[in-house]
This record gives sequence, structure tokens and C-alpha cells, in this order.
Amino acid sequence: LSAFLYCCFSNIKCSTGALGAGLSLGALGGRPARAAEKVKLSTPSAEKLGWAVSCAQYTFRRFTLYETLDMLAELGIRCVEPAFFLRLDKKRPKLQVNQSLSAELRKELKARLADRGIKMASFYSRLGADEAAGCKTYDLAKEMDVETIVSELPAAAFDVIEKLCDEYRINLAVHNHPKKPNYTYWDPEGVAAVCKGRSKRIGACCDTGHWVRSGLDVVACLKKLEGRITSMHLKDVAEWGKPAARDVPLGTGKANYTAVLAELKRQGFQGIMAIEYEHDSPELIQDVAQCVAFVEKTSKELAG
Repeated sequence: LSAFLYCCFSNIKCSTGALGAGLSLGALGGRPARAAEKVKLSTPSAEKLGWAVSCAQYTFRRFTLYETLDMLAELGIRCVEPAFFLRLDKKRPKLQVNQSLSAELRKELKARLADRGIKMASFYSRLGADEAAGCKTYDLAKEMDVETIVSELPAAAFDVIEKLCDEYRINLAVHNHPKKPNYTYWDPEGVAAVCKGRSKRIGACCDTGHWVRSGLDVVACLKKLEGRITSMHLKDVAEWGKPAARDVPLGTGKANYTAVLAELKRQGFQGIMAIEYEHDSPELIQDVAQCVAFVEKTSKELAG
């Protein structure tokens, strides 16, 4: 991995041998990291800008969260965004990362995160207007030291969830998927509308790849949400205006990612930047490493 990242930062093309030696997906997915080993941060320049580079568990969805933590440790990523419908542990396949986890399992998860030096900075969850159910989600988030819950809740749920955001001091980030009938969050104006007049703890989780799939200009979308951007799903895609367009490494697609990061710096954004890479393949680790390297290289240039 270190050889690959060095090549990316130096704009040097890596050999197939160098990639295979350090970045085998099968080896990483099946090999636990050493218990006392902490993540060596691969994005110090991004951190100086106030950007906490993270990774969505959905990127590694064919693996469990515990396997994902090992891969993030190899990639130098110190934050993770689990999803409520994905698996926790390969040995116990029925366990999912959500409010159903017992007190014992929550303690185990916290210990595993601490062992790797990884923070559960955000959490992708289902939220609705049921306050009791919302409290269970926020209880889990508080116990895991989550800063932001990412969700696509219905408009009718905002009164309840706003109250929980302020009570628990945990942010809500409204996520966007691509354009479809009877769905408003694909357009940043739809997200801005549900945030208007609400607590400052309520904002947007900007999924840039889905904006491109919806035929939107990413920088223009960011400008429409200025002051309400809570977190990011960093994603680039190969084709503009096509809902099924495949993900590609950051900076190689149609999102104009150098301009995207420059706009976030201009806005003074400081928060969670979760890489969410949806294209699964044997090269997944290399693709994510390339995303990490792009963010760090661009952050260093923006920092001056």
C-alpha cells in the first residue's frame, strides 16, 4: 500500500507487481490487523484543512465491518461510516450494524474501533417520525461517539429528528440519490428546503456522484447548499446524466473533482469526507487507494 500511495502522490505509474504485493483484496479481507496497530494517517494535508477523510462501509459491502476496519487501517483512513443494513462480523453473519446490537456487542465494537485507531464518525441509518425508534438510533450513535447521522428521512420526520439532534448534540446529514419520480432530494434545492429554518445541526450529506448521474453540475450544487453542508460522500462517475454510470477513482470522472475540493475550501467546509466507491471489482482496494491519494495530493496543493 505504501508503495502505491507514494506512486500516486508522486504521479509515478506503479507496476503491477507493486500493487499486487501490498494491495491484495483477498489477503486484506481475510487477514486481521495486529491488535495494537493504529492507523498511520495517509491524508495529513486534508486534515489540516479540517477535512476528516472517511470511508463508507458500503464501499466494502461484500465484507463485514470488522474486515473493513482492517482494510481501512491498511489504507490509512481513520474514520468509517457503517450502514444499518450491512454485516458486522463474518463469524456471526446475522449481526448488522444498527440499534439492535446488544450492550455486549456495542462494547466489542467500540473496542475493535479503538484497537484500529478508527473513529465511527458518521452512521448511515434509517430515520422516521417515530420518536422512540429515533431515540434508539441516537442512543447507539452517542455510545459510538458518532458526530453525524446520514439519512434520507421523510419531511414529516424533521420535527422529531431536529429535537433529537439538539438533545443528543449529533448532526443529521440529508443524503441524496439520483433523480427518480416523486423524489426531491436528488436536487440540492430539495435538500435546502427541508433544512430551511431548522437547527444548524441539520444539513446535507452531498453525494457528488449521484448529482452527476442526475445531470447536475457538482460545483453549482455545492454553492446552492453553502452553509448547510454537514458531510460529503466523495464519489466520481464515468458518465454525466446516466443513473447507472459506474464509479471511477476521484479526479478521473465527470464531477470535476479538483474544482469540487477547491469549492469546499472556499466555503470553509470542515467535516467528514466519506469515500463511497460503489464499483466492486478485484481492483477495489487499488481504486480506493487512488481516491485517497487524489484527496491528499489536491489538499496539499490547496493548502499552499
